[in-house]
Amino acid sequence: MLTVEHISKNFGALQAVDNVSFEINQGDIVGFLGKNGAGKTTLMRMITAFLAPSSGRIFIDGDDITKHSLTIRKKIGYLPENPPLYTNMTVLQYVKFAAEIKGVTAKKQAVQLAKVLEDCQLEQVKHKTISTLSKGYKQRVGIAQAIIHEPKLLILDEPTSGLDPMQVQQVLALINNQKEQRTVLLSTHTLPEIEKIAQRILMIKSGQLIIDQSLKTLLKGTDQQANIDSDNLVKGNINTADENSAKDENSQAQALTLEQIFFNHHQESAPLSSKKTIQTPIQTPNQNVSNY
Repeated sequence: MLTVEHISKNFGALQAVDNVSFEINQGDIVGFLGKNGAGKTTLMRMITAFLAPSSGRIFIDGDDITKHSLTIRKKIGYLPENPPLYTNMTVLQYVKFAAEIKGVTAKKQAVQLAKVLEDCQLEQVKHKTISTLSKGYKQRVGIAQAIIHEPKLLILDEPTSGLDPMQVQQVLALINNQKEQRTVLLSTHTLPEIEKIAQRILMIKSGQLIIDQSLKTLLKGTDQQANIDSDNLVKGNINTADENSAKDENSQAQALTLEQIFFNHHQESAPLSSKKTIQTPIQTPNQNVSNY
C-alpha cells in the first residue's frame, strides 16, 4: 500500500532523513518511533507529498508521489502534532469545512459528517466552539478532519501528545478502530499504549531506520536470550557461581518492553555521529487545512 524507497532529505548541510526504505501493507497500524529531531516528522511530510525528498521515491497504491501528488493527497489523511484547527468554528462547521475543501461531494457530505462525528465520538459536542473543548476533544476533531474524505492512508504525528491517561486511551481506541477501513502510520511517545494497537514497529535514529519488525517478533526477540539461559540452567550448562547472575539476566530479559527496547537503542554510550539532524518547522494551527 505504501512503499518508501531509499528516501533522503537534506536541508543544506543538515541531513534529516538518511536512505530510509520500508513497505506498509493495507490495514496495518504501524508505530513510528524515535526521539525528537530523529526525522519522523520530516519523513511523514514527505509521505504526504507536502515536502519533496532530496532523493528516493515514495509510492502509494503504486502511484509515485512526485508525479501524482494531487491524486496522492486525496488518498491521505494527515494529522500534524499541532492540529490545523480554526478554533472560532464549531465542531460541525469545521468538519464540514474540511469535507468541502477535500472534495467530498454535497451528496455524500451529510452521510460522511454523521459517520465521522459518530466514529470520533463528537456528536454531543458538534455545536460547541472548538476553543472551548479539552485537548482530548480537539485531537478527536483533528482526526475527524483527517478521515472525512475516507483516505486509504492515515498519518498521525503525536496524536496523544499532552493528553491525560484517560484521553490517551480514548484516542488510541479511536485509532485502533480505523484499521478496518485504512492503513495507519502513527508517530508517538506513548510506548506502552502503542503495544496494544500496533502490528508493526518502525524506529528511526539520527535519520536512519534502525528497526523494522512486527511488534510480535520484536518483543519475542527480547525473550530469546532469557529462554536460552533458562535452558542452560536446567541442563547444568551454567556453573553455580554464575547461576544468580544468569537468573537476574533472565528476569530482566523476560521483562523487556517496547519502552525498554527504545531506551536500549538510544543510549548515548557511543560518540555522537558527525551527522546533524533537524526537525522541520511545526505547522501552525492557522495554516490551511487543505494541505492535509
